[in-house]
Amino acid sequence: MSDSQEARPDAASAVLAEERRLRHDLGFWGLTAIGFSNILGSGWLFAAMYAAQTAGPAALLAWLAAGLLCALVALVMVELGVSRPEGGGTVRWPLLASGRLVGTLIGWSTLLSVGGTAAEISAIMQYAGHYLPWLYHHGGLTGAGVAVAMGLSLVLTALNWFAVKIFARLNNLVSVFKVVVPVLTVVALLASGYHSGRLTDPAHGGFAPYGYPAVLSALAGGGIVYSLNGFQAPLDFSGETRDPRRTMPGSVLAGIGLALLLYLGLQFAFLSSVPERLLGHGWAGVDFDSPFGQLALILNLQWVSSLLYVDAVVSPGGSAYVGVAIDARHTYALAKNGTIPRLFMRVSTATGVPQRALLLNLAVILVFLLPFGGWQQIVSVMGDLYLLIYSASAVAVAVFRSRPDAVGTGWVRGLDWIAPVSFVVSGEFVYWSGWHDLRLALPMVLLGLPLFLLLRPEQREEATLAAELRRGAWLLAYLPVLVLLSWLGSFKGSDHLRAPYDSLTVAVVSAAVFAWAVRSGRSLPTVGGQV
Repeated sequence: MSDSQEARPDAASAVLAEERRLRHDLGFWGLTAIGFSNILGSGWLFAAMYAAQTAGPAALLAWLAAGLLCALVALVMVELGVSRPEGGGTVRWPLLASGRLVGTLIGWSTLLSVGGTAAEISAIMQYAGHYLPWLYHHGGLTGAGVAVAMGLSLVLTALNWFAVKIFARLNNLVSVFKVVVPVLTVVALLASGYHSGRLTDPAHGGFAPYGYPAVLSALAGGGIVYSLNGFQAPLDFSGETRDPRRTMPGSVLAGIGLALLLYLGLQFAFLSSVPERLLGHGWAGVDFDSPFGQLALILNLQWVSSLLYVDAVVSPGGSAYVGVAIDARHTYALAKNGTIPRLFMRVSTATGVPQRALLLNLAVILVFLLPFGGWQQIVSVMGDLYLLIYSASAVAVAVFRSRPDAVGTGWVRGLDWIAPVSFVVSGEFVYWSGWHDLRLALPMVLLGLPLFLLLRPEQREEATLAAELRRGAWLLAYLPVLVLLSWLGSFKGSDHLRAPYDSLTVAVVSAAVFAWAVRSGRSLPTVGGQV
């Protein structure tokens, strides 16, 4: 037996030993709070205004569409979380289903998406700048602001350093505050500034002043997709849940439903309470630096405004707090995959937390804060990175169900059509984000290819480089095609491919790539759950 063959059981044993150290302390309410808190971050403070600028009152339809589509994708990830519970599952499943190339590229995307936590921290600094103007100036963090943001990153990492049970309890307290303030905002705005008939007023263009295609633009351009991202958070704690089969499905769907109701209320309140004098240039002309805070001041709701500025720190802070914990589980899973060195897989015996992964993510957050700083600069590409993970998960559930040794829970019915539809939906979401974002986000993902070539594990003698490239070729082809279609299309592209034919083309291409990906994954050999 060769040295590489002897090393393989040792590596698998090391993975299992670290996995057993994770604590199974989370239940339904803890998971639901994690999902809800991760969804309800800085997005609620901005998205209602940007969505209204893009689509007018029809932005309400965009929220409903995004909620339904996110629920569809969530069903796929719920099935994976229940049938294959493990820490950082959203990173592990693509590797086990599609091989090391796809696993590395998706893992690289996940590592880059740590920048989403940096965006939440940047949002805190922007709103804190209302009282401390030396933190934020001319659309970006000042030198002092960057220093304070780094200090906050250290605090969030320290809070996540301890046991999962402590994390869940603190998150529950933050989630209560994050619910109360937006609900009070909705009630106060409607009570003080409600204008009946505003949603269909012909003086401002009616319900859809910019046409119904603008609803699709609002999904990405209005910040709606970014705002609803994060529903997968409970799944990343599936390896730390007491009874994942019973608690996981309900907690994920409950998080989406609660967040969607709150976002709809906020959007309706914003649309109904903007003063008539500010609509002289239509909905596109309504522009605030801090939408709900300034709107509350205009309506003489000083107490609401003060509360909003406090919550503008707490809500992004809660999401950043959850984000730090989730990112650590992702990095832990990347180490399990072999995408990064195994030393980052180490789980503390005392706390059950992957503390070395926390430290690596802290470094990534600090790197994102230095060159970007501004909230909008960071989030412009983050949504696409998350959606690629959802696409890979749709492929994974179809591959696992199609293999001869498939063992599924069968909790989600109709996965034979839900999986391909969710893949196509994710592709459309990526495309609708627009050329200006895609031209940056998707090439960044392809930078993971050199990482794959450099970090191929020596113990896989039977799997040649050519075979690995062949199994993952669907992703290597899909990303450049999406970039090309984005450049040709109508969403901030050259408009050579007009709507709705551009979106139809993306759907056809995505469906074909999905079939290709599933067929490639069926041929992947597995040994003891390892690839």
